[in-house]
Formats: sequence, C-alpha cells, structure tokens
Amino acid sequence: MNTSDTYIDATNYQDVLLRLAQDADSFVRLTLGGVVRGADVPWRRIVARPVLVKGQRHTQISFFDQRKDITKNFRGDEATAQLRDVLALPFSSITLERTSERIQVQITKKGKVFVNRSAAQAPGGPQLAHNRIKDLPLPVGTPDVFLEKIGIMSPNGVVRPSMQRKFTQINEFLRALDNADIVEQMQPPLRILDCGCGSAYLTFAAYHYLNNVRSIPATLIGIDSNSELIAKCQRQSRELGYSAMHFIETPIEQWQPEQNPDILVSLHACDTATDDALALAIRSQTRLILSVPCCHQDLNGQIEAEVMRPVLRYGIMRQRTADILTDTFRALILRIMGYRTEIFEFVTPEETSKNLMIRAVKGAPPEPSIIDEYVQLKQFWHVTPYLERLLGAELTQLLPSV
Repeated sequence: MNTSDTYIDATNYQDVLLRLAQDADSFVRLTLGGVVRGADVPWRRIVARPVLVKGQRHTQISFFDQRKDITKNFRGDEATAQLRDVLALPFSSITLERTSERIQVQITKKGKVFVNRSAAQAPGGPQLAHNRIKDLPLPVGTPDVFLEKIGIMSPNGVVRPSMQRKFTQINEFLRALDNADIVEQMQPPLRILDCGCGSAYLTFAAYHYLNNVRSIPATLIGIDSNSELIAKCQRQSRELGYSAMHFIETPIEQWQPEQNPDILVSLHACDTATDDALALAIRSQTRLILSVPCCHQDLNGQIEAEVMRPVLRYGIMRQRTADILTDTFRALILRIMGYRTEIFEFVTPEETSKNLMIRAVKGAPPEPSIIDEYVQLKQFWHVTPYLERLLGAELTQLLPSV
C-alpha cells in the first residue's frame, strides 16, 4: 500500500485512516486528541498501536482522561469495530503515523477539515512490544533530531545519562501543554510568547513538538532583558533552522505584542516578573497560560496576621507562607478574570524545588464565591498582591467596594 492509492480528503478521511490502521506492514500509531467545541467526549486522548500478544498481532488502544488511562488489546473484527468507533468521536486532531509518512487531520471549530501529509519522523517498522512505554510526547527509543542537536539524545534514540533530568522536564512540560485540551481549538499558526525566556530550552521543545511532531504550525517570540541569553537563543534558533522563532531583548513590562499570543509561557521568571507576564496574558486575552513561578518576595514584607505570629516569627516559615499565598492569589485573580486555573507539580521536587505550574485556560465565567475568597484572604493577611496593583481597575471593578 502506498501514498498514490490512499487518496485522502475531508470526505473520506475516517475510512482511509481506518484502512491504514489495519495495514500490518506500515501502521505505527494513531493518536486522537482535542475535542471539537461543544462536543462531549469522555476521553482527552486516545492512542492505538499494533502489539504482539502471545505471538499474535493485536491492536492496543489506550484511553486517557485527566486522572487515569485504560488500555485494552483487540483482534480481528473487534479491533476494526473499536477503531471505527474512536475515529467517529468528535476529536479535532487526528494523527496517523506510518513507516513512510505522517498523516495529520485537523477539524476546525467551524467543522472544516484540513489534511496534511509529511514524511515519517523516524522511518522504520512498527514497534510491536506488548510492554507499553510510558506515553511521552517525545518518547525514549525514538530518534529525534531536535533532542540530538541540543545534546539530550544520541542518534539512535538513547537519552544521555547526564541529560535524563532535562529530558524529563521537557516531556512533562509538553504533557502539560497537551493536557490543557485547548491547543486543537486554536487557529494555526499558533502564536507563542515566552516571557523571561532565559535559555528557552522548554519552549524550543514546544516549538519543535508542535511544528515537527504534531504538525501544528506555530510561531514563537521569546523576550528577556538579558542580552547574552537573547543572543544565545537567536544563535541556536538559526542553527536549528527554526525560521518562525524570534528573540527580543526587552523587559516583560515594556513589551507590546503586535498580535495577541495564543499561548503565553513564563518559566522561572523571578519574583514579580511572573506577575508582569500574567498581567500581559490577561490583557492580551491569551487563551492558554503556562507559568512556573520562581522566587517570591513582594508579599513577604506585607503579610501580617496576629493568629499566625508563631509561624511568621521564623524567616523560612514566613518565606514559605508568602510563596504559597503569592501563587494562591495569582490563581484566584486568574479565575476572577475568566480563566479555568489549576496549580500542580509538573515535575517532582527532586528535579527542581521550583516545580509548581500554574496552568490557566481562558473561557471560564467568574464565580462570585471566588471573588469572596479573594477579598477575605486579602483582608485576613492585610495585603494587596502585586498582580492586583498591575491590573488596577481591570480587576478592582470586579471586586465589591469596601
């Protein structure tokens, strides 16, 4: 079976993908993700691949939601029926990988279907091992040109021992990007803004993952006030041939985007620089925010609560309290400003002590109870968060007058 006899378009893509997923000689993997707006699907992602079980070929299908995954193996007509059912679900992004090519199907929020075919990322036969490798955006054992060029992976797909920690951070960051379940709803090319980009290795990975792995066109602008780091990133982007990636020397608070970003990233921006990035995202109506705060200082000098004096007496306890409160206030403000917000460990504390991520997705209506929580927390600790001061009337007009 070759490309010439597998013509695919918006009218027949489900039938063609079903047929290709049953081709024992070429099928590698089928991935479905992102839900068409307004549709109800119990899974955020489904992955199918061929496996050998007791010497017999099966189709292994893994169903992922926010908390768990369920994996089952199917044969023959049952496998065909299962594949037909999952292809009929209203996912907005479908990728079928073959030994010779990658087929990407995108369905827009208006129901338009776009099909893109490109060469396989890592040509070779299907991997039929039954023991399932942890589902990683950039998996172990699969050669990746980007990871090879930045020194993380060898040409044969082996992660270098000294780079295991960075490899883990990259994959967990990309998993956080995937799990936001909004990328597929954005109109490409996606515009990514990295605030306080530093060396930007995680956003380099995001650019590579979206453009080269998932075939979702994306552009990236990185901003930072450190001229040496900006020059380093510019040089690396040229070496990698990433023409839609640009780096600019400027403080976050002075940056005025020509177009509103779809995704704003802020990774380990120190102290109130994280608030500068969040304020920029809110004002730009950014649809997805991925922020990993670093040090916190602003609230440390403000917090006062009589009942908490035994805690605040000790410097380290005061600092940790201020850390927790700072990110709590940020999450509350984001929810008040219309974002579905969560805070979670995106890597283990062993990887880095600054491992909390704030992930916020635009589109959630503000809840009166959240506003009450915010006001009561401010009053208890006698503070005004820096992000509130940055937003000014944009936020305070939503709060009750005191």
